[in-house]
Amino acid sequence: MKPVVELKNLSKTIGKKKIIDSVNLALYPGTITGFLGPNGAGKTTTIRMMVGLMKRTEGDVVIEGVSLSDNFEEGLSKVGVIVENPEMYKFMSGYKNLVHFARMHKGVTKERIDEVINQVGMQNRIHEKVGTYSLGMRQRLGLAQALLHRPKFLILDEPTNGLDPAGIREFRQYLRKIAETEGVSVFVSSHMLSEIELMCDRIAVIQNGKLIDIREMSEMKESFYYLEASPVEEAKQMLVENGFTVESFNKGLLINAEHQQIPELVQSFIAKGLQVFAIQPHRKTLEDEFLEMTGGGQIAESYTK
Repeated sequence: MKPVVELKNLSKTIGKKKIIDSVNLALYPGTITGFLGPNGAGKTTTIRMMVGLMKRTEGDVVIEGVSLSDNFEEGLSKVGVIVENPEMYKFMSGYKNLVHFARMHKGVTKERIDEVINQVGMQNRIHEKVGTYSLGMRQRLGLAQALLHRPKFLILDEPTNGLDPAGIREFRQYLRKIAETEGVSVFVSSHMLSEIELMCDRIAVIQNGKLIDIREMSEMKESFYYLEASPVEEAKQMLVENGFTVESFNKGLLINAEHQQIPELVQSFIAKGLQVFAIQPHRKTLEDEFLEMTGGGQIAESYTK
């Protein structure tokens, strides 16, 4: 599959410090990619360079085959952006806001405005003033505004900040629908790991300005079991000797095992005189994986954001 967006050796140096170091990343149509990193890792700096708000020191961003270095305006014409809480004219209706933003793009018809209103489910409130909208409604209007010109690439920076659980779920559903039906590549930066886990198809992790991992969410659904047994050191040794990957977790052990291996494993423990108090399926969360990848997610230095 051909990528919609390619980051090629994207770098940023401020003074003598290289704060973004040769980031290479491909983003694909119909795919939602989560962009994760500890505070100060370089997420916002990377996004700013992707949309031209910050000058690149080295490298390039290619959007649908168009290099931002060669043709900045054409490349950015294929991008939609939502940064935290979208700013709208509160004294105007949602519809008049969309008409205003539509004038900034060529070829956005009244029919297209009506289409995006339907896409984000705002038909019943679109003619009311934005000042009367909840935060969730303003987020939906912001999404509609970002989609007006049919972008192939959508960048969202902390899009669910301030939303209640119902608003977050609603926003996630609209985003999933748009990615699948419009073939849009979506790039989401967020600190809400539980939400990224539900929303995204893959994640890219940045730390200290370097991309340290790119992983499909499906790869993170390996089969783990949580085991409590005593004596725990004997249980751990026995598991290691039988080829299992073992790590300490809470009061017990986390082992990488298949479902069909569990009955034989329990029988082996009992035969050896070990006591088994609990054994149950366990799936590592994105938070678990993230902390492993980043070594605990330490905050990076100074002004890398």
